[in-house]
Amino acid sequence: MADETPATTTSSATRCGRCQSALGERERIAAGDRVFCRTCYDILKLQVKNGVAAMSEGINYPMAAVGALLGGIVGALAWWGVTVLTKIGFGLLAVVIGLLVGHGTLRFAGGKRSVGLQIMSVAVGTLSFLVAVYLVNMTFINELLAQKGDALRVTFPPAGLAMFYHVIAANFGIMKLVFLGIIVYEAWFIPRPVKLPPA
Repeated sequence: MADETPATTTSSATRCGRCQSALGERERIAAGDRVFCRTCYDILKLQVKNGVAAMSEGINYPMAAVGALLGGIVGALAWWGVTVLTKIGFGLLAVVIGLLVGHGTLRFAGGKRSVGLQIMSVAVGTLSFLVAVYLVNMTFINELLAQKGDALRVTFPPAGLAMFYHVIAANFGIMKLVFLGIIVYEAWFIPRPVKLPPA
């Protein structure tokens, strides 16, 4: 006599990823790899929205400025140091300035993000790059003057804005503009505010 077992179908109901209530086909709202009920989805959406808004509130701009300046100083000195040691001006190394300024701004602001931080980061990144260019050119100009037996030296800090401009302009070509563009992009991109995708 054949043993007959009735076929059993186990249907596991889809449950909300937050409150675990069973969801019908029309009650499900997918978010990433999880599914939520309408109430939980609205709560989570509000929490995310408030969290993103809080990232641009209560920003400690003085501390952010310290972080940006420290990043700029370290980046400029790193580029200048490598140039002095190798006697070659590695322009691509200047790109590190944008990374250090952007991350310095973000970290010292406590992870906060805003357009104000972006503007400050770009300003410090640009200034740091120009100071680094001045230091690199100053080194090469002074070496050339020493080889010629000339007692004249380019000083740091520069004697004035005119000297600063002329030393920077000595070899400021298209590649320097490219590096400056990358620095500005990084300094702008890193502390950018988070934007939520449209609902």
